[in-house]
Formats: sequence, structure tokens, C-alpha cells
Amino acid sequence: MPNIASAKKRLRQNIATRERNRAQRSFVRNRCKNVVKAVLAGSVEDADRHFREAVKALDQASSKRIVHRNAAARKKSRLSAMIKKLKESGK
Repeated sequence: MPNIASAKKRLRQNIATRERNRAQRSFVRNRCKNVVKAVLAGSVEDADRHFREAVKALDQASSKRIVHRNAAARKKSRLSAMIKKLKESGK
């Protein structure tokens, strides 16, 4: 435990920031899972709608550096490929 007042404050700030980041990361993961569930269910409309939400969440998280920008781009690419494959198989 910190003894100096500024170190105590820093610890409080770190705890608050960590909880905010964890909540945001969880939010992003849930949005991505929704896309995968929609694709597995075979619903193109739901997959597209959830994909737009996931992309928005990933972009916001990467801009705040909660998720690395390359990781966000990779996730968006993989989700997009899943949806594209679903659309092609439906034709």
C-alpha cells in the first residue's frame, strides 16, 4: 500500500481506470459475440446490424487505446469475412 498522498491518489485513479477499461472491453467482446451468434444462426440481417454495432464499439475502444488498433482492425476483418461467407453460402 502506498504511504505518500500522491501515490494513494494514483492508486485510486488506477483502480477507477481499470474498471472503466474492463467494462469497455467487455462491451466490445459482447458486440463481437452477437455478430458470431447471428452468423451461426444464419441471419444475414441480424449479422449486418450487429456488425455495425461491433465496428462502432471497436473503433471507439481503439481510439481510447483500450484495444490495440491492429487488433481492432483484425477483429473487424474477421467478422466481415464471416458475414461475407454467410452471404455467399445463402445464394
